[in-house]
Amino acid sequence: MAIMHTTANKLPREIWVLVSASFVIALGFGIVAPALPQFARSFDVGYIATFSVISVFALMRLLFAPLSGALVQRLGERPTYLTGLLIVAVSSGAVAFAQGYWQLLLFRALGGIGSTMFTVSALGLLIRITPPGIRGRVSGLYATSFLFGTIGGPLVGGALAGFGLRAPFLIYAVALLIAAAVVYLSLRESALAAPDSGGHVVTMTLREALASATYRASLVSNFANGWVSFGVRVAMVPLFVVEALDQGTALAGVALTVYAIGNALVQIPAGRMSDVRGRRPFVLAGLAVAGAATMLLGFSENLLVFLALSLVAGVGSGLMNPAQQAAVADVIGSKARGGPVLATFQMASDVGVVAGPLVAGVLAQYLSYGVAFAVTGALMLLPIAFWLVAPRTIPQASTGDADPDQRADQVGGGDGDPAEGELPERTADLRLRSEARRDRADDQ
Repeated sequence: MAIMHTTANKLPREIWVLVSASFVIALGFGIVAPALPQFARSFDVGYIATFSVISVFALMRLLFAPLSGALVQRLGERPTYLTGLLIVAVSSGAVAFAQGYWQLLLFRALGGIGSTMFTVSALGLLIRITPPGIRGRVSGLYATSFLFGTIGGPLVGGALAGFGLRAPFLIYAVALLIAAAVVYLSLRESALAAPDSGGHVVTMTLREALASATYRASLVSNFANGWVSFGVRVAMVPLFVVEALDQGTALAGVALTVYAIGNALVQIPAGRMSDVRGRRPFVLAGLAVAGAATMLLGFSENLLVFLALSLVAGVGSGLMNPAQQAAVADVIGSKARGGPVLATFQMASDVGVVAGPLVAGVLAQYLSYGVAFAVTGALMLLPIAFWLVAPRTIPQASTGDADPDQRADQVGGGDGDPAEGELPERTADLRLRSEARRDRADDQ
């Protein structure tokens, strides 16, 4: 009953602002996605160099993620978010004027720095302002808004193919400037979005988060998801459609869109249900479905089979993503700031995005597309082992003066699942340390 009561609560306005901005960002990203590999190939480079353009973006996200977490802790989510958007906007506009492969690589690298800034800060803000009982719902809503953008983006990008491969990058830059303006104007007077003083809030360290089996499982599955969904899919699907299936660039965009549709169909209901039934069942199902479908992609003999498998893979990813993100939020809680914890979670995905296209590029170039997709799908199945031993988590809404932040391993134990039972004591210790810091600051 408590969960149903919380779900009925009105979502904070800041959530809708972030959801709207997410759509605008994704629309621009989706416009660029089909053109990026083709644009890289236009500089007369091979598969490995082409896929490196995808990987360098994620590599810079990976390298600068710790700094992004520190900026969130020091400056707050909103300034970090806006700065990141502006960096990606400027670098994307510069890509449109790149005169050589190395310029393209440099501008994409700069974009990766800004990308990790707005990604980590947005996730941190969502966790802080979202009531515990609807974390899955909000995660699904936020992810679906991004997907609606990626659904429309490749279609628009494919339609822009006649204007050349540089036009999508200019449109992406404009979309990001619009998103930055929306966030700034809407949140500039928000108390929830205002920067906080790091000494007056509870913080969670990475070491404390790693004590949670749920967090460890989330790191592994996010690594696999980055490898498969954001790395190999973006890099290899457009080329497979054009070069192996002998289809046009516009249909490469359609293939990416079909995957996104599969995501969008299930993310919101899966997120809602994970608030009631727990995170683990949806992560396990998503990993199994996405992994199996991805393994078969490279053996598609025609476009229809490839599109059908892409849809199924998208459904699997959609089942997993909201529950996985909500599980991390359960570990941190809405009263704690965990910049390094969130940065490490994002870094796990970025490691996959960096390594995935490179490994897939080597396999496709020296073996075949079939082998590349098979290895990619098999990797998606590996995190299942980690989630099978993670405790089942069902967040509970707060009542009265009770602490609403039910840590993931504290609320385990359903269906015979182990509950670690260590986090409540650690959470109390964090709260006492924070109160002591606040008292010292008041005395001064």
